[in-house]
Amino acid sequence: MQGLLSNKNILIMGLRNKWSISWGIAKAVHAEGGKVIFTYQGEREKANAQDLAKDLGNSAIYSCDIGSDEEINSLFSSIKSDFGRLDGMVHAIAHANREDLVNGFIETSRSGFSHAMDISVYSLVAACKKAQELMTNGGGIVTLSYLGSERVLQGYNVMGVAKAALEASVRYLAPDLGKNGIRINAISSGPIKTISAKAIKDFSNILDAVEEKAPLKRGVTQDDIGGSALYLLSNLSSGMTGEVIYVDCGYNIMGI
Repeated sequence: MQGLLSNKNILIMGLRNKWSISWGIAKAVHAEGGKVIFTYQGEREKANAQDLAKDLGNSAIYSCDIGSDEEINSLFSSIKSDFGRLDGMVHAIAHANREDLVNGFIETSRSGFSHAMDISVYSLVAACKKAQELMTNGGGIVTLSYLGSERVLQGYNVMGVAKAALEASVRYLAPDLGKNGIRINAISSGPIKTISAKAIKDFSNILDAVEEKAPLKRGVTQDDIGGSALYLLSNLSSGMTGEVIYVDCGYNIMGI
C-alpha cells in the first residue's frame, strides 16, 4: 500500500537523530510519498539535521526554538511561503531538567516543573495554533506520549506529569481543531533506546520488563511507531481524533 501520503506536506517537529522515535515516523512518511519538513533547534543540531535531510531526499529543514513564540511564528510563515500548506504535523518534543529526573518527584523545582510543561506540553498547543492556519484541507496531527502519564514509573517523575497534561491537551484540542477537519491523536509508545531515554534511571531494566511481560514478548521498534503514525496522519484514520493509542506490544494491558 504505497502512496498514502503522496503530495502531502508533513511537518515533523523534534527529529534529532536516527535513534529517535521521530526518525521511524519520518521514514514511514517518506516511504509513502510524503514530503518531510522538519525542524532542528540551535546551531549545534544544524549539521545533523542536514545529514538527516539528505537521507530523506533533501527534505526541507528549518531552525525553531520551540520555547519562543517569535520563532514558532517565523517557522510557520516560512512554511507557508515555501510550501503553501501543511497536511499533517508530528509533535515529538519533550524535555525535563536532568536533576528533576534523577531526584525524587517531590524535589522537583518550580522552574523545572514550568520548563517541562512549557517544552513538552505548551509547545503542542502553540504549534497547533499556527499549523491549523496552513492545514486548509484538514489532516492529522500526532504527538508522542508514554505509559508514565498514568502509572508511576520510577525515574520518569515530572515528565510523567507532563505527559498526562499532554494527553489532556490532545483531548481539549480535538474539538477546536475538528472544526477545521483536523484530527489530533497521541501515540503512547513503548520504551525505545533513544538518547533522551538515557536520562531515565535504570532504563535498561524497563526494556527488560517489557520484553518479559508484554503479550508480544518483545520491545517496540521504530517501524512499529512509524506505521502507527502513518495510519494517524493518513485518511485511514479519518474518523479518529482525541485518542491515545498504545503501541507498546500490549505491555499496558498487563498487571504489575
